[in-house]
Amino acid sequence: MPTLMQWITAYRVRKQFGTGDKKRDAGQQTPEDIERTDDILYGDDKRRRKWQLLDVYRPKAAEGKLPVIVSVHGGAWVYGDKEVYQFYCMRLAQRGFAVVNFSYRLAPEAKFPASLEDTEKVFRWIAANAETYGFDTDNVFAVGDSAGAHLLALYAEARTDSSLGAEFPFLQDGGIAAPRLRGIALNCGKYKMDSEQQLQMGLLLKALLPGGGTAEELARIDTSAHVGKDFPPAFVMTCQGDFLREQAPLMLAALEAAGVRHEFRCYGTEQKPLWHVFHCDPVLPEAVTCNDDECAFFRSLMEKR
Repeated sequence: MPTLMQWITAYRVRKQFGTGDKKRDAGQQTPEDIERTDDILYGDDKRRRKWQLLDVYRPKAAEGKLPVIVSVHGGAWVYGDKEVYQFYCMRLAQRGFAVVNFSYRLAPEAKFPASLEDTEKVFRWIAANAETYGFDTDNVFAVGDSAGAHLLALYAEARTDSSLGAEFPFLQDGGIAAPRLRGIALNCGKYKMDSEQQLQMGLLLKALLPGGGTAEELARIDTSAHVGKDFPPAFVMTCQGDFLREQAPLMLAALEAAGVRHEFRCYGTEQKPLWHVFHCDPVLPEAVTCNDDECAFFRSLMEKR
């Protein structure tokens, strides 16, 4: 059971982040050129069904199958859902993609690897429903930010490193296979885990991990330590003003060592800094540039037909 301190930490993060996100999204509406299908159940957690729901966004003018972007939301592992990411995701869809925006089970109510299992369920759902929603399963991409970048990187590693993947039995279950990730974008992420965490980060990891953040647990989820040669091509982004900016070079070094194709961008300047996950503000000019760059990276990886 979560401790009182874990509940307090989660409450504080949810209140702080939620206030900022509501301010950012005030006045935003569904774009007229986007078709959306909301609240599709992809899991079987009957206790909190609102967590295992997803939306699909497509450009209304598009016909046939579209390349797919899956959004893995951030929120320090304890906050966030698809509602917070809907306007950002619909702007991605305007760039010619079918976008899957999902909520996953959060800590401390649901301990790791619940969020990783939900991510796998979503990718299998995409494979099972490709005809219904017009998904091109040969061209499936994903974006993740902050804790979502960590979760996405860990998922990609577990899918491409058999020794790590074997630690998560739900990845080996039978049934329809998840599509291969052709590329990912890791935005303002937290990648390296060690015992020397700042106070709040340490409390969040205690809320996330069943053992409270043992050395073994931290090593298992340290995404900077598990990048292999089959890791998908990656666009790594941070910005001046991002409190996790020093994490990006750690992931870049891992990608370089493994020989994985990657691109790196640091947006903003010292004179005009941005902020953590600035790209989620869909009308911010620097966010438009960043999201254009990431979609262009995905298109460069698309399988030609």
